[in-house]
Amino acid sequence: MKPGRVTMRQVAAEAGVAVMTVSYTYTRPQRVAAPTRARVLEAAERLGYRGPDPVARSLRSGSTGNLGVVLGEHLTYAFEDPQAARFLAGVSKVCVEHRLGLVLIPSTGEPDDVDRVREAAVDGFVLWTTADDDPVLDAVAATGRPAAIQGGPPSPGVQVVTADDRAAARAMARHMLAGARSPLVLSQPLDRDRWSGLLRGPATDVPFPVTRARLTGYREAVEESGRDWAGVPVAVVARHSREDGRVAVAAARDEVRPDVVIAMSDQLAAGALDALGASVRVSGWDDSDLAAALGFPSVRQSLFDQGVACARVAAGLDAEVGPAAWGLALRGPGD
Repeated sequence: MKPGRVTMRQVAAEAGVAVMTVSYTYTRPQRVAAPTRARVLEAAERLGYRGPDPVARSLRSGSTGNLGVVLGEHLTYAFEDPQAARFLAGVSKVCVEHRLGLVLIPSTGEPDDVDRVREAAVDGFVLWTTADDDPVLDAVAATGRPAAIQGGPPSPGVQVVTADDRAAARAMARHMLAGARSPLVLSQPLDRDRWSGLLRGPATDVPFPVTRARLTGYREAVEESGRDWAGVPVAVVARHSREDGRVAVAAARDEVRPDVVIAMSDQLAAGALDALGASVRVSGWDDSDLAAALGFPSVRQSLFDQGVACARVAAGLDAEVGPAAWGLALRGPGD
């Protein structure tokens, strides 16, 4: 007999126990006495039984025991971007505590993104922030499974977990604009097309909600300082990386000659320092170890905690969550 065709009933007969006892040995081992459990596992090993079929088990129970994480990036982004990694660490913490599997579902704008979400064998979804027009949002909501998204956008049936990016951006920009002569804003992508280049006072109603909120906060601080937003240079990157930040600032350097760079992430802020050196003031976002090591101010938020909050909603542990905490980590000359 081929090992793959051994049934639970055959294991029960070999061990001299009920079929339910074999099932509990694998799915609820705490309900089976240790000697009995050992006898079942020995019988299974003799027969070559590899355990219950996970597909059949999920069909019977209506649960897969998995959470799906939908990334609006290539899969490598989850491991290369420090803050995405912190967010996933928070999701993983909930999975470990509640014995859940974790399924990464990349979403990169291809036509099969929606199908990939519909076919995912998961009980709930965690989404990394995406754009207002991303069809994956409707696909997730249509499944009827619990779902939460970090940063937005809001969508019916999907809980948003985020800090007040607009208020945080306004507070940091106020701080950085004091004494500034030639500020430069270093922005994350505006939309899923990921155009990069230099703009002056761009419209703030962009499809990426996190970028939109932060640009709005910066604009408010600029106008409060008596400056005209239409004249403020904003360097937009295609990808959220230190290298993209360096390239964007280097390209804008001769035209703008910035003495202050207000960046939407610590990675971008570090790229600005790579391009301009320590003669300029820079600020970042997320208050990572990088911000502390390089000594620049940063908006403090915990993407780890936001990952925990999203996962708890997706796992059905919490129905809703409140706003995420934020603050300013001020450091560097004059702070």
